[in-house]
Amino acid sequence: MRKERTAGIPAWKRGLLAGMIGLAAVGAAAGIRDRLEERGRAVTMGDASGEEEPSGIPSGEEQYTETKKIALTFDDGPHPRYTEELLDGLAERNVKATFFLLGQNIEGREDIIRRMAEEGHLIGNHTYYHVDITKLSQNEACREILDTSEKITAITGQPVEYIRPPFGSWDKELECEVMMIPVFWSVDTLDWTTKNENQIVQKVVTKIEENDIILMHDSYDSTVKAALRIIDLLQAEGYEFVTADELILE
Repeated sequence: MRKERTAGIPAWKRGLLAGMIGLAAVGAAAGIRDRLEERGRAVTMGDASGEEEPSGIPSGEEQYTETKKIALTFDDGPHPRYTEELLDGLAERNVKATFFLLGQNIEGREDIIRRMAEEGHLIGNHTYYHVDITKLSQNEACREILDTSEKITAITGQPVEYIRPPFGSWDKELECEVMMIPVFWSVDTLDWTTKNENQIVQKVVTKIEENDIILMHDSYDSTVKAALRIIDLLQAEGYEFVTADELILE
């Protein structure tokens, strides 16, 4: 068939035609190759506009970045003034914290506690009168815990599952009507002894490590200011602030 179609065509024309067909084939192959290479670059690097192909696979360091989590905890509240100032600062920074409340400080401050719950903070028990429960009878110790939890639940509608025993004194054999999970700490700011904002900040930022639980008290102006500075400094270093239960249950 090929001989019939080219019969009568001079040899030089047949050679030129074959060459043109060959070049066209090479050009088409090259175009396909270039498009494949361009798509490959788009998948691995993203196109010139910075948009990535919808492959569902994160690129670069996003695949390997892991947030360093820490928890801010505050004892002895709620304070009628400073706790609200602290909640304002936490809300501005979209940070959740943990508050261990004293039963004796609840009455008349129900709105503050309700706000804590509504804004996603964890609320725990710090006994009623800030006592060393290991020095009480079992009935007295249970009363300290249960009375405080009942007051909190009446306000928030949520059960209280965590306790920060004053002075870190906890009796593992203590059996009350409900089970409580004790929450201790790994960084003690001693904010109640110094009331010095700069010293509090320095103590935390120089000692902090991943999964640390920081002990503070929302009863002092210096603590509120220090806590917000600590958040700003450590967020800039890649730390994420979470509630204490998230670290305990991991």
